[in-house]
Amino acid sequence: MKQVRGKSRLSSALFAIAIVVYVGNVLGILLTVVLNSVSKGWYSGLLPSYLTGEWYKYVAGDHDIPNLLTVTFAVAVSDVFIALLISFPAAYALARNDFKGKGLLLSLFLLPMIVPPMAYGIPLAMLCYKFHLAARVIGVIIVNLVPIVPFMILVLMPFIEQVGTNLESAAKMLGARRVTIFRRILIPLTVPGILTAGILSLVKAISMFELTYLVAGGKSQTIVVALYADAYAAGARPPQAVDALAVIYFLIAMLCLVVSLRFVSPTQMVFKLK
Repeated sequence: MKQVRGKSRLSSALFAIAIVVYVGNVLGILLTVVLNSVSKGWYSGLLPSYLTGEWYKYVAGDHDIPNLLTVTFAVAVSDVFIALLISFPAAYALARNDFKGKGLLLSLFLLPMIVPPMAYGIPLAMLCYKFHLAARVIGVIIVNLVPIVPFMILVLMPFIEQVGTNLESAAKMLGARRVTIFRRILIPLTVPGILTAGILSLVKAISMFELTYLVAGGKSQTIVVALYADAYAAGARPPQAVDALAVIYFLIAMLCLVVSLRFVSPTQMVFKLK
């Protein structure tokens, strides 16, 4: 008994140490980036000599920040709206019907989330260039739908499966049409699932980089693509300015995450296993 308690205490202590090291590492990196974005002449010492907002002014002059934010949210919101229109009927059909090969089809939906985006992103980008959709916002929206639609279908399915078919059968017996059943019964009962899928997909769309990078250009850049271009594109830019743009992107992502957690609990994303 004492040995079991000793092992349990040791495991708890090791787990606590690992958590402290991990959190300290993440906070240290974030604090370094934030301090570097508001510092000047920080070449030595634990803290910068003095703070300045010069690098944020530099970023605002070097980039059209309002356009970057507008494109970023326009792409994200459009992807969520279009994906909902596609995913909800598809999730309903998959949740209500069992057929041969259904497991294989659901496995195929996981591929865009498992396979590296570059593996299918390059051929997809070639198609966009062929049909003159590249370097346009519509092209960015289309390519980002590829991973978001199957992700949303997999999130919506458990919520639809939780709605009993007896409610739909009763509505049909009373003369309700399919559209009425969707509008008055199914959609109200699956609002938590719709919110979960929508908000999680919104956060996912804002952070998407690879597919957006392959087709974006000029006025169709999102903020994450602009950040990558500042860090690795030709030309020299002050590292403090790159960190300033990274802080802006981080704040936007955190704002979306906080809003999403305000409306959606992570435990709501539960997949039904048979």
